Amino acid sequence: MGLTSANSALKPVQELLQNGVVPQNYIQQFQDDSQVGDYPLPLMDTPTIDFSLLLLSDPEELAKLRTALSSWGCFQLVNHGMTIKLLYEVREMSKQFFKLPLDEKEKYSSKGDSLEGYGNDNAIRQGNFNWNDKLHLQVHPEHRRQLEFWPEIPQHFRTTLHEYSVKTKEVSESLLKAMARSLKLEDNSFSELWGDDKEDIIHARFNFYPRCPSAKQVVGLNAHTDGSAITLLLQDKEVDGLQVLKDGQWFRVPIIPQALVIHVADQLEIASNGIFKSPVHKVVINPQYDRISIAMLPLPNPEKEIGPLKELITEERPQLFKRLKNYGEFYFKYMARLATMERQIDMVKINY
Repeated sequence: MGLTSANSALKPVQELLQNGVVPQNYIQQFQDDSQVGDYPLPLMDTPTIDFSLLLLSDPEELAKLRTALSSWGCFQLVNHGMTIKLLYEVREMSKQFFKLPLDEKEKYSSKGDSLEGYGNDNAIRQGNFNWNDKLHLQVHPEHRRQLEFWPEIPQHFRTTLHEYSVKTKEVSESLLKAMARSLKLEDNSFSELWGDDKEDIIHARFNFYPRCPSAKQVVGLNAHTDGSAITLLLQDKEVDGLQVLKDGQWFRVPIIPQALVIHVADQLEIASNGIFKSPVHKVVINPQYDRISIAMLPLPNPEKEIGPLKELITEERPQLFKRLKNYGEFYFKYMARLATMERQIDMVKINY
């Protein structure tokens, strides 16, 4: 007996292959050949950015940063101050959590419409589901942490995540200042997006992409942009899968074990008045190996109104986006409705 659509939406993806059959609602009808072709996609060739040089306001590094943000919308960040040991521990505790018995993981299951907790997002989607389980936690501000969702196994999960979230906060603040400098703006020009409010938020999303013998028929994450201000992603150091769309072509994001992949997200594209691009990206599945990743998602206090910076509105570049509060709520409202390749941010564009 096959799983019903409702049951397979709620069941962890990890548990679905016990009968050897991929449920029908995970089978994708691909509109491009990036998933089903037998040839390797080209590698993304955006420059690697040296964080230590950004801190020194190195003109060449700032120019590279602006080029990466306006063309690709993403780049790999090295020398970011996080130790190899910390990155190793974050990856290992992610793997260890998803290896736990189901009844242990389900102690941290999401409740109701809450983002936080263990599970997947398939219950809120229409159409085909993602081959992905997640653990989603709010890590900042600290007084908003819901520790009932924070695993106690592995033993050092909570202390390691705390350390990683503190480092993420520091890197995010410095990156947004460097991004402003790359546009010849004052350092704090993007501070409304993150860093000027004690209620500004960081979410951590631990992703688990189980291996699948029918890997070419499923997708780990459907094509999308991120609804945060920026995204700081720690990739699996052995198994790739992240792909970015540029000029109608998909590119593989290479693995650099010590690097963080930085994405422009929708709220930074809005604030930059479209100069920086929030890239469409997706995750493909490996037929032989499980894959993990950890996304840190800084976003502003939802009570703040976000819109294009006045300094970036000119006659040549009129205001491209509306001003609005709580873009995150808007983003999730339209998640289930959008067809593949469309972007929620297009819904807040001003049409002249």
